[in-house]
Amino acid sequence: MLKGKKIAVYITGGIAAYKSADLVRRLIKEGAEVKVAMTSAATEFITPYTLQILSKHDVYTDIFDEKDSANVSHIHLADWSELAVVAPATANIMAKMANGIADDFATTTLLATTAPIFIVPAMNTHMLGNAATVRNWKQLEEDGHFIMEPDTGFLAEGYEGKGRFPEPENIVETIQSFLLRNQQDLPLTGKKFVVTAGGTKERLDPVRYITNDSSGKMGYSLAIAARNMGADVTLVSASDNLETPFGVQMVSVDSAGQMYEAVFKEFEQADVIIMAAAVSDYTPKNQAKQKIKKSEEDLTIFLAKTKDILATMGQKKTHQFLVGFAAETHDVAKYAKGKLEKKKADMIVANDVSKPHAGFNKDTNEVTIFSTDEEPVEVSVRTKKEVAEEIIQQVIKKMSK
Repeated sequence: MLKGKKIAVYITGGIAAYKSADLVRRLIKEGAEVKVAMTSAATEFITPYTLQILSKHDVYTDIFDEKDSANVSHIHLADWSELAVVAPATANIMAKMANGIADDFATTTLLATTAPIFIVPAMNTHMLGNAATVRNWKQLEEDGHFIMEPDTGFLAEGYEGKGRFPEPENIVETIQSFLLRNQQDLPLTGKKFVVTAGGTKERLDPVRYITNDSSGKMGYSLAIAARNMGADVTLVSASDNLETPFGVQMVSVDSAGQMYEAVFKEFEQADVIIMAAAVSDYTPKNQAKQKIKKSEEDLTIFLAKTKDILATMGQKKTHQFLVGFAAETHDVAKYAKGKLEKKKADMIVANDVSKPHAGFNKDTNEVTIFSTDEEPVEVSVRTKKEVAEEIIQQVIKKMSK
């Protein structure tokens, strides 16, 4: 979402300024190119050198310190940026921005910025609630700027209140959500995706269940990739160890039966269904209401077949584009092609889970994408995020036909 995005971060003089280093690092990790400007007060809390090392760019602090004689620095940075982030934003800079005051590098550059401006206030709770700050906040929103609500918690002054700087990871997620809402030309805008993830759990008794090694990482990566292309995504997840991606509707399930019900609740409205979950093929015929106690005898468990979600959807689909997964340990192409035909899917993503760099509980994957009317597409070893992006691109390509 932020890959290649040019972001100018403006750091102002509050105690939360030290957290901006982490914010800059996270923006860069997401693929953004970041340049930093600091007010003189901000340099009292964190050094420009720290931000220079993190951003790999000179840090702007003085309007008269021109870095490049061929450019007027504050105009150059304003024109360069595709997004301006003011974090932390003190009551002082919010007042200046609301009233068009330009008396240092940061405020002068922000006044010249035509890109969207994203403001993250952080200040004492009484300053936040002051009538002047409330008035300035309203004016900034009327001027078209986005303001992120500060957190409530323990403040530097030693008491609880609203005004805390949000956690940098939450700021990054909110920035991404803000950009998505304001981007109308994405290829999947208006499309409804249902993605399943994780390994289902089939209960034997209240403390034991049958499951598999699926972590859910591939399904979550697919949900994120579809979201980043503009889709409205519902993630039906049997994993409870991964954070819910921002901007994605989460439906938590445990068993194959619960996943079946959750998927079909969304079925009619869905444009694309991606069954990335490792759904149990069998479930205990009887689930004990109490813990099964150990005895001297062997334990026999009778298993019944679960509903085949992919096959049922293949029979019922009208307009839906159906993607299944085939996790195999041998004869991968043979089983994938058979599954494509038998389940009436539009695409099967197959991988050899016996390989050390692919499959369950790995951060990387290697897959082959089979479809009904084209030669298989090989996706070499890469992160699951990158594999997911390639799969979504193939879905877009197929749907465009």
